[in-house]
Amino acid sequence: MTDPLALDPVLGEGERSRLPFNVDLPHDERFRAFEDHVLAGGKVEAGDWMPDEYRLNVLRFVEMHANSELMGVLPERDWILRAPTLRRKLALTAKIQDEVGHAQLLYRVAEDLGKPREAMIDDLLAGRTKFHNVFHYPTRTWADIGVIAWLVDAAAIVAQQALRESSYAPYARTMKKICWEESVHIMHGRDVVVTLAAGTVEQRAMVQEALDRWWPPLMQMHGPRSEREADRDLHWRIKAKTSEELRQEFLTIYVPRVLELGLSLPDPELRFDAAAGEWRYSEPDWAELRSVVTGHGPASQARIGFRRVQREESRWVRETILVPTGAAA
Repeated sequence: MTDPLALDPVLGEGERSRLPFNVDLPHDERFRAFEDHVLAGGKVEAGDWMPDEYRLNVLRFVEMHANSELMGVLPERDWILRAPTLRRKLALTAKIQDEVGHAQLLYRVAEDLGKPREAMIDDLLAGRTKFHNVFHYPTRTWADIGVIAWLVDAAAIVAQQALRESSYAPYARTMKKICWEESVHIMHGRDVVVTLAAGTVEQRAMVQEALDRWWPPLMQMHGPRSEREADRDLHWRIKAKTSEELRQEFLTIYVPRVLELGLSLPDPELRFDAAAGEWRYSEPDWAELRSVVTGHGPASQARIGFRRVQREESRWVRETILVPTGAAA
């Protein structure tokens, strides 16, 4: 596994120790020095002093991302043995392996913020922490695999690309690696969708039906609109764009690509308002989003239940390998 600290050169300890907020100052002065550093575009390392609010916000953000990568493989896992060809099976298996690797990297980043990995998994399986809404839905046909890899991953990478400039340096470095791999996943998904769209009448109908089902969760994925001034993650430069900015970017890039395949989108209100320079669309069902991400989605309990079983079955491995240093043999 790649250590996030090894992904890019960082300032040495001596250089970082001279930053004002790493000097022993009264709390308020330290806080102001840290905030000035971040707002000026400076980066924060795991060993730096940081306000509790910043630490907790980064931890919450990265932990949910890690949970989403871990749980996001389950909708696709069901189709490894049902892939239509050996080439498709190998491509899907490689994608799933990448996603699990992303989860490992992100949990490693989160651990440095003070929360043990076991505690993060405990919270995930108990429903105390969340993962993205799109991974609470079932996959019904092979076309779902194409739509997930192309459009769900595309919506994710729109956000992830902005995170490459996150003020928390270990997260920013990790996102550079993740974004590169996600771009390959998108090409894999597009190939599946294009093949089906150019196939038989039944195949084309299958991909259109999958697109119709996944479009509402996709529109919910970035979350409700929020005021930039009130968003503390934006203030601390943990992320760079609002939910609506991310959604508009996704629509601008991918609506034309869907339509050029002769597919339709299930929203009669969807159109580009040239005068305003933005997309208009039917308001997503935010009540459904809140219900789904709190564990009430159509596949939520099955997915969490699967993770519980797998964790229990692998317990002996952890207990054998993760022996505390100095423990008796």
